[in-house]
Amino acid sequence: MSLARVHNFAISLDGFGTGEGLSREAPFGHAGERLHEWMFATRWWRERLGEPGGTSGLDDAFVRQFDPGIGAEIMGAGKFGYPGWHEDPEWKGWWGPNPPFHTPT
Repeated sequence: MSLARVHNFAISLDGFGTGEGLSREAPFGHAGERLHEWMFATRWWRERLGEPGGTSGLDDAFVRQFDPGIGAEIMGAGKFGYPGWHEDPEWKGWWGPNPPFHTPT
């Protein structure tokens, strides 16, 4: 068994995980959150945010497989913050003190 896996990584049909122009105001660049809309609609996502509702179909069943077996998550600099975030001592990441994922990074 492999010690690492690529899991729940959304990419566009042309092979990109985010759009151009990533900035503090646009965490996913010009593409916005279109690649992740399916996930944001699930009950799993709403539960992670402490909110009610969400869909409970196939997408929810798939995304619930995110946590089992995850020891740590490899997070690139762009997932943590906008270009230049390392120069901002107040920056705590896109999600602040309570990110929607709860694994070591």
